[in-house]
Amino acid sequence: MKITLKDGSVKEYESKMTVYEIAKDISEGLARVACAGEVDGKVVDLRTELEKDCNLNIITASDEEGLKVIRHTAAHVLAEAVKRLYPTAKITIGPAIDDGFYYDFDAEPFSREALDNLEKEMKKIIKEGKEIKRFTLPKDEAIKFMKEKDEPYKVELIEELGDNEVISFYDQGDFVDLCAGPHLMSTKGVKAFKLISSSMAYWRGDEKKARLQRIYGTAFNKKDELKEYLKKLEDAKMRDHNKLGREMDLFTTVDVIGQGLPLFMPKGTKMIQKLQRWIEDLEDNEWGYVRTRTPLMAKSTLYKISDHWYHYKDGMFVMSDTELTEEEAKRQGGREIRGVQDLSLIEHDADADTYALRPMTCPFQYYVYKARQKSYRDLPYRMGETSTLFRNEDSGEMHGLTRVRQFTISEGHLVCTPEQIDEEFKNCVKLAKYCLTTLGLQDDVTYRMSKWDPENPDKYLGSNEDWDRVENAMRTILDEIGLEYTEAAGEAAFYGPKLDIQAKNVYGKEDTMITIQLDMFLAERYDMYYVDKNGEKKRPYIIHRTSMGCYERTLAWLIEKYAGKFPTWLCPEQVRVLPLSEKYIDYADEVAKELKARHVDVTVDSRSEKLGYKIREARNERLPYMLVVGAEEEKARTVSVRSRFAGDEGVKPLDEFIEQICKEIDTKEIREEVVEESK
Repeated sequence: MKITLKDGSVKEYESKMTVYEIAKDISEGLARVACAGEVDGKVVDLRTELEKDCNLNIITASDEEGLKVIRHTAAHVLAEAVKRLYPTAKITIGPAIDDGFYYDFDAEPFSREALDNLEKEMKKIIKEGKEIKRFTLPKDEAIKFMKEKDEPYKVELIEELGDNEVISFYDQGDFVDLCAGPHLMSTKGVKAFKLISSSMAYWRGDEKKARLQRIYGTAFNKKDELKEYLKKLEDAKMRDHNKLGREMDLFTTVDVIGQGLPLFMPKGTKMIQKLQRWIEDLEDNEWGYVRTRTPLMAKSTLYKISDHWYHYKDGMFVMSDTELTEEEAKRQGGREIRGVQDLSLIEHDADADTYALRPMTCPFQYYVYKARQKSYRDLPYRMGETSTLFRNEDSGEMHGLTRVRQFTISEGHLVCTPEQIDEEFKNCVKLAKYCLTTLGLQDDVTYRMSKWDPENPDKYLGSNEDWDRVENAMRTILDEIGLEYTEAAGEAAFYGPKLDIQAKNVYGKEDTMITIQLDMFLAERYDMYYVDKNGEKKRPYIIHRTSMGCYERTLAWLIEKYAGKFPTWLCPEQVRVLPLSEKYIDYADEVAKELKARHVDVTVDSRSEKLGYKIREARNERLPYMLVVGAEEEKARTVSVRSRFAGDEGVKPLDEFIEQICKEIDTKEIREEVVEESK
């Protein structure tokens, strides 16, 4: 057979050879660093036998796929260490991921001390350097094999495989795991690793299944690479909004109030208030929105019309367990029908009905639209609302401000004629991009077109034809905008596709920050219409969108983006006046009064502390400006300006500084730090 290598050279062999044997034939050094092979574009194990002509690339740790193999092998080493120290633990799955690996165990929670002990055991296993061998078994024998080892999760995985599938195992001496591979040739190949953390996870991501303990780790080919990664991780921890936001007194949480229900402190509240006022004024004054205010809860009837009840009920906070059965509703003169338009069919005794806190605002705003008949001249009808929503997130999913049970979004619904949908959708994208640019976040996002999953049509309203038509329409709009985007099946809302604007936190986890959706069904469900120029009733098109997204998640994003050093306009405290002594407190108060008159957030530090101490404290609190005032400043009506951006900016007339900072706030300028402030 002829093996064509990456450089174009050809090796010929008279009999079958493994990828590892070919690597060794090329050079002993290559074999030592080989992690896997790529045969005709497919990544394979080093143990894979080649029997015919093909293209072969030997993958090493310098390749992304090679690093994945090292990390996958490290996950198996971790699993063996867990079985050694915790023999009753059950193993599940342990894949390589973008920045490392994880393994899930049915076991008691792992403390940091437990992770440290597991690291020591992993080092022993690696030092033993046992050869890793691959073998296969027929399905029935594989099930029997795992049952004998008392590994029920592995048995479940095997039982779901086809009868003719190759079921492979990897044996590293004292430990055998069900795995498709690929893996290194020996445990000695894991040279630099670290166990990062542990958390709770559900078996197969299903909250109705077993609660497991997930251990996260990472591995690299060289210790220097690991050291560099751990330094970046430490830097990320310093920016973590969940840590930094609490240290800066922006928010807190309290056990007796509940998980996922953050309390915003005065400073955090001030920031949310600034964002909210900006968005509301922007939408209403510049983008033609009308503002609504709707209830925080409603009868289940409202959600049943749209089918939200049937798609979201498990994630809703239901206020009562007295929902009427269909038979009970009939006895009271009504009946429950999914997607019903005639409300008389499902209206019944309100006292006996079930109420729920709202997980979305769209049904409420639809009734604002329906309150008065609309003609085509009234469209587009753009409704905006600062909407507080409630979703019963699983406890294992919640983190800081990024995933909470009560949150507030800059929500909006645009009711359009068919001819208006393209321009309105494009304008929603423009508004979102404008908000991102103003906040300095425009370079930190990616765009994703979220589509339905045709393999699971029961999760969605409508037919294949409906979805193809609307998805193609959205694709055309995005292409006309010139937007670079990816596509993801199964991420759409049940009533239509959406554009999701994605961002990653400091640890690389991706979240949706802003969403713009096309709705092709709910206008009919809620019997919404407009009168066209011919006097005929027509169904409108609807766009669901956020301009900035969720305020809580955006604040978390800003904390991590700026490490707490926010643009001046967003800072809860923009200026601190520092009198040199008690004699100058009156002038300091006068300075503060004039700044407050121009809506600048200012305080006076009148404590009997040394000036250097006050300055250091203000720096630690990441304040944009400090104004030092003494005898000379009072006499000349000036201020000595120190800023986070340029350090000592010198003495300026008070009026000049006020105009300068007001312009910076009004234009929402993002000033760059041009000097390193001394400690």
